[in-house]
Amino acid sequence: QVQLVESGGGLVQAGGSLRLSCAASGNIFRVNSMGWYRQAPGKQREVVGTITPRGTTNYAETVKDRFTISRDNAKRTVVLQMNSLKPEDTARYYCNADVQRVWFESSSQYWGQGTQVTVSS
Repeated sequence: QVQLVESGGGLVQAGGSLRLSCAASGNIFRVNSMGWYRQAPGKQREVVGTITPRGTTNYAETVKDRFTISRDNAKRTVVLQMNSLKPEDTARYYCNADVQRVWFESSSQYWGQGTQVTVSS
């Protein structure tokens, strides 16, 4: 009933930029916090950045000052702008959203299918 559809990802050279987008759709009353996470082979999934409906952001120290997360509440989208990419940024990136489907129920978290980002050097 709730889908997170991602776009972007691919192969990019070190120092380059990439823009990931994610749109929430389906039975949605309200979208609360949204975020981007990533997982490299053999590693745990880690948070990249999160953003509240009011625009308050938090970033992992490893991406701070290089990545920027933003959102459009009307479009129910969240964007991750990645600059100065490094090989260690290589991972599968996942979109996350805390969604309240109806007003009288609590929210639940939903995940996108993930998109691969590979940074070469």
